[in-house]
Amino acid sequence: MQSKASTEHKDVFASGESLDEHEFQQQLHAEDRPHEECGVFGIYAPGIDVARRAFFGIFALQHRGQESAGIAVADGERLKVHTDMGLVSQIFDEEVLKNLSGDIAVGHTRYSTTGSSKACNAQPILAESSEGVLAVAHNGNLVNASGLRAVMEQSGVHFATGMDTEVIAKIIEAQKDKPLEEALLETMRRVQGAYSLVLMTRDTLIAMRDPNGVRPLCLGVLREHRDAPREGDAHPHAPGEAMGYVVASETCALNVVGAEYVREIEPGEIVFINGDGIESVHFKEAPQHAENRPALCIFEFIYLARPDSQMLGRNVHHARRRMGEMLAAQAPVEADVVIGVPDSGLPAAIGYAGASGIPYQEGLIKNRYIQRTFIQPDQTQRELGVRMKLTPLQEVLEGKRVVVVEDSIVRGTTTKRIVQMIRDAGAREVHLRISSPPYQWPCFYGIDTAARKDLIAFERTVEEIRQYNGADSLAYISMDNLIEAVGQPKDVFCRACFDGEYPIQVPQDIRLSKLMLEANGSEVEAIVGGDSGDPGPESEGELEIENAPERTLAATA
Repeated sequence: MQSKASTEHKDVFASGESLDEHEFQQQLHAEDRPHEECGVFGIYAPGIDVARRAFFGIFALQHRGQESAGIAVADGERLKVHTDMGLVSQIFDEEVLKNLSGDIAVGHTRYSTTGSSKACNAQPILAESSEGVLAVAHNGNLVNASGLRAVMEQSGVHFATGMDTEVIAKIIEAQKDKPLEEALLETMRRVQGAYSLVLMTRDTLIAMRDPNGVRPLCLGVLREHRDAPREGDAHPHAPGEAMGYVVASETCALNVVGAEYVREIEPGEIVFINGDGIESVHFKEAPQHAENRPALCIFEFIYLARPDSQMLGRNVHHARRRMGEMLAAQAPVEADVVIGVPDSGLPAAIGYAGASGIPYQEGLIKNRYIQRTFIQPDQTQRELGVRMKLTPLQEVLEGKRVVVVEDSIVRGTTTKRIVQMIRDAGAREVHLRISSPPYQWPCFYGIDTAARKDLIAFERTVEEIRQYNGADSLAYISMDNLIEAVGQPKDVFCRACFDGEYPIQVPQDIRLSKLMLEANGSEVEAIVGGDSGDPGPESEGELEIENAPERTLAATA
């Protein structure tokens, strides 16, 4: 990890070495859930300490990425950038923030998948535009990034990172002879996939969301709440007057910086915020190679978003509780206690308990202080794995019939260990209830998931999965009940991880990297020659998939 002493404020792309602790971090932090890759934050507020607000904004979004973070600021004349590897609180201190003065800031926190965990892949990154230097922070994943990059490299464009974010930056840079608005609209014509972007010139904050709106992005306003401006304020405002604006991946980041929620950035919308106010333009064309509809990732409601956020007018915690209630009605069981797997399984567990009448208790305690570490564990610690993160409460579990509510199962390995841990604590029966449908398809739009053959629900029945994880019973929520719980029509979501219906067409070379099966050429032919449907059956394999092969291509920015 770079030390603070060696990390300089940069107006060029950062560089660094890859980390060698990846294996243990996967073991320690791996959960049977998908991983979101990053959070984005932006603030326009002349006269306010925007770097400090950006720090707290990305701190609130830390759950969306823990590998690197950065903040860029602009003061009307120039941009400064500070990025590093690690958690937000490890990267920024008072000394660093004091040197990041300006009126606009863009922040980013990253979970790497497309582009490895290197300092050079930390964001925001910088590009040239018709408005001068541009800072870019990205949440999502482009499905045509490799093709776009290959074409640009053939024409002599040099890339300094391994991220698809830089592909976006280079496309904008190639059009710096055009007005920035035109360059951004042309970028939307060329790129395909999921992208919620926060960008910044020397005097303008910009928010930009892909035409399907796969990744969330919202707008907030900072208002003057004092009875009178304080003496010495650089930009005094009347009480209630807007003194700045904030954009963020989730509303939880608005709350922590004192901003009021205004609305979501609409799919296909570009918002410009500067001294002239707010201007919004929309991408008018039907998105290429995609369904012409909104497709917010439904996993934001299930797991990715913080429970105190709201999306589509719905509080995330309330939606998760409702999932548990629907699951209790769908899959009842006689039991003595309901527990949840911290943290995202807890609201659904509370809902299950309330609807079933079975008492809810905390049965698994999460170690809140496990963060990314650069101390290498010994083999015993590696084998302990999940026990370093979760501790069972024997007093709650011993002799009981236990309902364990979890939000999802991806590979199945962690869930298997949790079931065994609960049995070791003396539970008489263990009944698993999952508040999402079986996860059967990989994501290409910004979530780090395995190849399809490594997903435990691929070509395995619920009973086979139950036998693998050792539970006495297993039930998943149905798609209809999930949709009812989130309270929105089915077709406003991307549900591809459950039903394989990808709203944005995925190029075959990328699909092959995750959907390709190890077996034989007939299966490959079925993928290359077909559409976005099932690539064909996989030959039966062992359920033990803890040592699954590394993915050929990881799908996020």
